Parts: sequence; structure tokens; C-alpha cells
Amino acid sequence: MTTDWNLTTLLAALGGVVLVGLLAQGWWSARKAGPRRAETIVPAGDRQEPSLGGAAGGGAGGGAKGESPVTLDGRADGEALDSRAMDLRALDERVPAMARARKASTRIDALIDAIATMTPESPVSGEMALSHLPGSRRAGTKPFHIEGLNADSGEWELPHPGQRYGEFQAGLQMANRSGALNEIEYSEFVQKIQGFADGIGAMPEFPDMLDVVGRARELDQFAAGHDAQLAIVLRARGAAWTLGFVHQGALRHGFVPGSIPGRLVMPAAEEGAPPVLTLIFDAQAALAEDPQASSLRELTLALDVLQTPEALEPFATWQESARNLARDFEADLCDDRNQILNLHAFQSIGQELSELYKSLAARDLAAGSPVARRLFN
Repeated sequence: MTTDWNLTTLLAALGGVVLVGLLAQGWWSARKAGPRRAETIVPAGDRQEPSLGGAAGGGAGGGAKGESPVTLDGRADGEALDSRAMDLRALDERVPAMARARKASTRIDALIDAIATMTPESPVSGEMALSHLPGSRRAGTKPFHIEGLNADSGEWELPHPGQRYGEFQAGLQMANRSGALNEIEYSEFVQKIQGFADGIGAMPEFPDMLDVVGRARELDQFAAGHDAQLAIVLRARGAAWTLGFVHQGALRHGFVPGSIPGRLVMPAAEEGAPPVLTLIFDAQAALAEDPQASSLRELTLALDVLQTPEALEPFATWQESARNLARDFEADLCDDRNQILNLHAFQSIGQELSELYKSLAARDLAAGSPVARRLFN
């Protein structure tokens, strides 16, 4: 009787183990078939960061308490600085402000801008200039800037309150990715600048419209033949990805959320510069209330070649990021025709970019320069 009871108990136990195994297998299969999700990250706790400093008051280059650093001319550091400051002030008083060398504008460049000049009868205050600026600094699809020559610093700058300006200039961009400047856009520019000039009491001088439009077309033709935007598609081989999984994986490789839904960007080291790379996905998934409920199977990794200097090697960064993301996301790298790319494809693109960089530099439009960023925008 006891033997039968033990046998029954043993069989029941074995049945329970088999049932648990079947349930676990079913759960694992369902999870593997579903979208890949972001991992749960457990905080590692507070860590004590190493300190670069030693004892209090022992900063780099500092001497013992009470000592004054001495310069090469034998004077104490503070004494030397005071003497140089006095020399600079004396020189500043002897040189009239408008006789100083003018500094070139950082916003307007004759290479890509049509420039109108305005000289009022007497210096104009920043407040007056600001009150007469056009409401929109665009003529059609082309932006323009209005700058004043600061009577004190000799610098071209956007008008500021509390400053006085002896001259003004307006630069209209002649081409961008919307195309070349046309006659209608140029006429709109002339009308807006004429209104500004009338307000500050100046007579504007405009370049000839036919000449400007001709230059604009030539510039646009050059830009169209030297524009370069690279894009590669990452396509999931197996399970799709959730938005959370994509964000988490991209974050490991230097991407951050962009200002536009459906975009993650790799920011440039230079403050205010365009991003080096952009990772693009379905904007609808980005706007979903539950990021874990979204399902993505394709991502596009884009490089706008003309926005980053060649010296920073953006093409190499693009390749490396594509391979790293493909490895982590278990994705194929494809072109826009869904053809899987190989190493030879990247080598061919690299050779073409090398020639492109040379052509741009020869035209003073080196990739990543301010004028190139404006032209190819």
C-alpha cells in the first residue's frame, strides 16, 4: 500500500515538472517571437568619484601662500597686467574707432550672398535700426541678414540696443537646397531693404538683378553636382524592435533624442553645429503613448556630408555606427533598393567622397565651413 502511494506521488511530481517545463518553453517562444524590448537597468548605487585636487589651496600652477608669480620681465604678475592694460587704453584713445581695421562678417559672404550696402547721413542707434527691420528676413525660400558696422568696435554685427552704426549691409543667399534665387525673390529682397533704408535715412545700393540671378544659377549648378547625403537602412533579421529598445541601443553609441519626432542624433563636438549623424525611424512610433507597444523593423542612418568638416572623419563615423548598430540590433545593412551592402560598397563611396572634398575646397566651400553649411541647407 505504501509502495503504491509513493509511486503515485512520484508520478504526480514528475507530471508537475513536465508541466512547468512546457509552460516555460511556451513563454520563452512567445517572448522570442515578439519585439525586442529595452533591458531594465538596475542603478549601481552611489559611487565616489576620484578627486583631481590635493589639499585645499593647492591648485595647479599655484605657489606657496603669500608668493606672487613673477613674469619674464621680472615684474610681479599683477603689476605686469596693470602696465599692459594702461598701454592698451592709451593706444585705444589715440586710434579713432572707424579707422580701425574692419573685421569681416561671419554671417554674410560674397561667395554665396548678393550684398546691398547702406550708408546713412549720420550714425544710427541700434534701437532705431531694430525698429525698422523687416518682419521676416526671407525672400521667398532664401534667407537674408542685415548687419551694422559698429561705430566703436569696427565689427559687423546684428543691430543691438545701446550701440551706434555708421554703415549697414544686407546679404541675400543666392542658392540653397530649394534651388537658385530667382527674379521674384530678388525683387522681394529689394522691396524689404528699401523700406529698411528709408526708415534709417540711407540710400541703398543694390547689385544688378540679372547679374545676381546669373550668379545664383551657376552657384546652384555647382551645389547640385556636389551635394552628398548618405543613407543606409538597418533592417531587422528576426524579431522587430520596440522604441525603448532602439533608444537604449542607440544611446550606447552616442545618439540622443532629436528635436523632431522619429529622429535620434549624434551631436557634434562644436556647440551649435549640425549633428554628425541622424538615426531616423517611423514618426508615428515616436508619438505612441506606450513606447513598449510600438514595433519597428527598419531604421535609416543618415550622414549629411557637407555639414561636418572632413578632418573629423564623418564618413568613418557613419560606417562604424552602422556596423555597431547592425550588430547590436541583429540587422542587415541595405541600400534604398533593399540590397544588402558589403565592404566594397563602402570603399567605393569613400573614394568618391575624397574627390568631392577636393572639389569643394577648391571652390572655398570646404565641407563643414559656415558658407557650405548655409549653401547645402
